[in-house]
Amino acid sequence: MSDVYIIGAGQVPVTREAVQSLREMSATAVTNALKDANVETVGALYIGNMISGRLCSQNQLGAFTAMAAGLRGIEAVSVEAACGSGAAAARWGFMAVSGGFHDSVVVAGIEMMTHMSREETTTALATASDWEAEGALGETFVSLNSKIMSAYMAKYGISGDAFGGFPITAHENACGNPNALFHKRIDNEAYLKSAHINGPLRLFDASPICNGSAALVLGNRKMALAAQRAGKPVVQITASAMGTDSLGLRERHDQLVLEGMRRSVQAAYTQAGVGPDDIDLFELHDAYSIMATLSVEMAGFAEPGKGTWLARDGDIRRDGRIPICTMGGLKARGHPVGASGIYQMVEAYHQLAERAGENQIANARIAMAQNIGGTGATVVTHILERTH
Repeated sequence: MSDVYIIGAGQVPVTREAVQSLREMSATAVTNALKDANVETVGALYIGNMISGRLCSQNQLGAFTAMAAGLRGIEAVSVEAACGSGAAAARWGFMAVSGGFHDSVVVAGIEMMTHMSREETTTALATASDWEAEGALGETFVSLNSKIMSAYMAKYGISGDAFGGFPITAHENACGNPNALFHKRIDNEAYLKSAHINGPLRLFDASPICNGSAALVLGNRKMALAAQRAGKPVVQITASAMGTDSLGLRERHDQLVLEGMRRSVQAAYTQAGVGPDDIDLFELHDAYSIMATLSVEMAGFAEPGKGTWLARDGDIRRDGRIPICTMGGLKARGHPVGASGIYQMVEAYHQLAERAGENQIANARIAMAQNIGGTGATVVTHILERTH
C-alpha cells in the first residue's frame, strides 16, 4: 500500500445566497484544488453529496463535475453517506491512491440547499434518519438532536446553559476565516438569549442551512515528492476509518454512546499510531452542540459527562489544550452537508501547512477531522500529519 498525501486544496465561500450554480460551485472548488496542487489532471474524482438529486434534480455528480472542471473522461463517481458524504468521498479517494489504482485523485464535496423552501430542505435532510420510524413521523434532525441533548442533561444532571462554549468558540474562530458564513462573535449572554427551537436546543446550538463546495488533491509518495521539490506544503493522511451504527435512535443500545464514532476514532488512532494526547487540533462535526460534546468524549478528550467542561474552561479555544473547529466549524463556517467533511479536511490541511492565517495553531503537527452522517449512523475519521 502507498502512503497518501494532500498536495492541494480548493474551496468556495459558504453562502446562504445562490451565488453560483451547482455546476459552477463544484467546478470552482475542483479547479482551485488542481491549481493549488499544480497538476492539470488526475486519475479519478470522488465527490460527496447528499441531496442534490432531490433539491437540484441532479444526480450523476461524478461525471457532471468532471465535465465542468475540465476532467472529462476520467473515473468519476458521487458518494452518499448523508452529512458524512464528504469524508466518505475522501476515504474512497484515500483507498484508490493507497491501493495503487491511481497516482492522484480529487476528492470533493458539494451541496446547494438554500434555493428551496426551508420545509423542503428539512424534509430532504430527514431522509438520513430512519424514515419509517422517524422522518415519516415528523422527526427532524433538530428534534432528534434535542432528544439526545435532553437524555444527556438528564443522565449527567446539567442544564442546557452548559453547552454555550461550543458555539461561542465556533463563532470566534469563524471571524478569522474569509470563507465562513458567519463573521459575528457571540458571548454567553447572546447564547442564553437565543430562542429555544426544540426542547433544550437553542438557535445557537444548531448549524445553518447553506451552500458550498470544497476539494482536495490526494497523491502518492511520488506526487508528494514532486510537490515538495516545487516548494509546496505536503501533509500525509496517516489514518482513514469509518464506523456505523443504526440509523434510528430507538435501535441504539444507548443514545449517548455513538458506537460508529467509537469504532471510527479507535481504528484511526490505531492506524496512525497515535492517541488523544498526540492530537494538536480536532475538526469535529459540530452540527449541533450535543454532537460536539459527544465527539470530544468519544475521542478521549474528556470523560463521559464532562465534554461541556472543555468548552466552559476554554480548552477548545485556539490557544487551549485541544483546539476544535479552528476555522468556525459547521456551526459558524457553515454546514453544506455533502461538502462539510471536505471543508474540515481542507482546514486541517491548512493548519498543518501553516496556511491558516490569523487562526493558525502554533506548532500544529497532527490534526484529526471527523465527519458524521445522521445522528451518528456513519462516522468517518481522518488523521493528518505534517511531514516536514
